[in-house]
Amino acid sequence: MTKIKLVFAIEMMIICLAIPALAGNSQTAVIPAVPTPGFVTMLDLGAHKCIPCKMMTPIIEELQKEYAGRVSIIFIDVWAHREQARRFGIRGIPTQIFYDKTGKEVSRHVGFLDKKHIVATFEKLGVPHEIAQ
Repeated sequence: MTKIKLVFAIEMMIICLAIPALAGNSQTAVIPAVPTPGFVTMLDLGAHKCIPCKMMTPIIEELQKEYAGRVSIIFIDVWAHREQARRFGIRGIPTQIFYDKTGKEVSRHVGFLDKKHIVATFEKLGVPHEIAQ
């Protein structure tokens, strides 16, 4: 990644954490149990109006379909649920936290994460990438 792209990505993460007033009111959403008991879990902490988070939305939706019943993929909007940012100790969004089947945190990433790296993490945690035909 070039220095300019890296600086831009860092600036976008800071901006995404600094402007929660743009998020609207989603306080009624129920926060699921994290991690999901008995499942490899990916927690994506971001915001619906954060640009890098929005870039991840189609990837997350695709992975939720491909890994349905095998991996728990959870998104929490931390602009709407600020206490969750503190709960998980995040410093920028998006942040992805991966848990193994026992509920142990095994990996954490801050910033945009592409599908290839997410799939590789699932495979390291024992969940192969099998797309239903």
